[in-house]
Amino acid sequence: MKGVILAAGKGERLRPLTDDRPKVILKIANKPIIEYILDNMYPFVDEFIIIVRYQKERIIQMLGDEFKGKPVTYVEQMEGEGSARAIYSAKDVIEDEPFIAVNGDIYFEREVFKGLMQAFRDKDAALAVKEFEDLSHFGMIEVEGGLVKKVREKPGRVRGYANLGIYIFKPEIMAFIERTPLSERGEYEITDTLNLYLKEGKRIGAALYEGYWNDIGRPWNLLELNEYILKTKLEHRIEGIVEEGATLIPPVEVGRGTIIRSGAYIIGPVKIGEDSKIGPNCFIRPYTSIGNHCHIGNAVEIKNSIIMDHSNAPHLNYVGDSIIGEHSNLGAGTITANLRHDSGHVRVEIKGKLEDSGRRKLGAIIGHGVKIGINVAIYPGRKIGSDSFVGPGVIVDRNVPPNTLVVVKQEKVISKRG
Repeated sequence: MKGVILAAGKGERLRPLTDDRPKVILKIANKPIIEYILDNMYPFVDEFIIIVRYQKERIIQMLGDEFKGKPVTYVEQMEGEGSARAIYSAKDVIEDEPFIAVNGDIYFEREVFKGLMQAFRDKDAALAVKEFEDLSHFGMIEVEGGLVKKVREKPGRVRGYANLGIYIFKPEIMAFIERTPLSERGEYEITDTLNLYLKEGKRIGAALYEGYWNDIGRPWNLLELNEYILKTKLEHRIEGIVEEGATLIPPVEVGRGTIIRSGAYIIGPVKIGEDSKIGPNCFIRPYTSIGNHCHIGNAVEIKNSIIMDHSNAPHLNYVGDSIIGEHSNLGAGTITANLRHDSGHVRVEIKGKLEDSGRRKLGAIIGHGVKIGINVAIYPGRKIGSDSFVGPGVIVDRNVPPNTLVVVKQEKVISKRG
């Protein structure tokens, strides 16, 4: 059986982290999102088919032509948007056998495939569903006797089963995708294809999944997933050097070539990559992941954050509930605020509209290649676009677009004393 992973999307809701790369290669707990999917799918497929388009070279360069000995084939998505069109792009490579199809921007546990296989027995297709209290952000799957009866649009704040974006199809699904009309959103939706399938009397099994699942669509979802992985998967392992006088409270993972200098105080779960420099005299709090070739220096406090590869918080910084992309640097004294004065939920601008993150604490979302000057203060939930420069003393009270220079003009009074 082949596994098809849909990885063609731009991930616009995750900007600025996707300014120059597809979201499936963003690292959470120092591992690309797509590799979690490949690992979980691995025992159930013989070959991986990855549907690509946006920044496809980045995915191909990262994965190559095989994953742990199993071949990887790349197929560029055909013209048109939507999950149905993405699946249809694999038409010529799936051959005459059932295949698994998975959205490339979700996280789930391996057990979902066991239930999916069972639900597929003697059926024409199967999909994974999970029960939620609020289906405002999900399509609703009506289930009866283990079978899908209907797929509905987002029904609002009601309890029910949501479609998780994990399927098994027979090749005949391609003929139904050809008949799928364009949706109101201007996309070819696989949910519309499923309703066509049901109208023809096809039987779709519903695999109830009760494990952890995350739809990684917005920046704070990265923090949620980072916390979950560190809490449930991390083992205490030290492969680098820990100087005398450093304190590590397990579980803490330290990669090869990394040095933890004296005075560093680290409370796990914390994951630190390879060839990084930590300390001296810094405080790293739980649910923080720090990538490869990073520098966390003197008098720095980091809490519940993601610091990606080649990025630095070298001195006198506070980074709370924040995400810092690759190759970025915080100047001395840079502070990320993560709490509103009224303790309300932090709202973030997503595709031009303010969205409630559902979080009381959420700091900065900083893109890749960002340089920040000394004594910069960043308001909660603000985004700084990739390759931007924020000059000394700036208060970042609104989002900064990519490739932008932000400086403050200081009025000075110079006069002789006396």
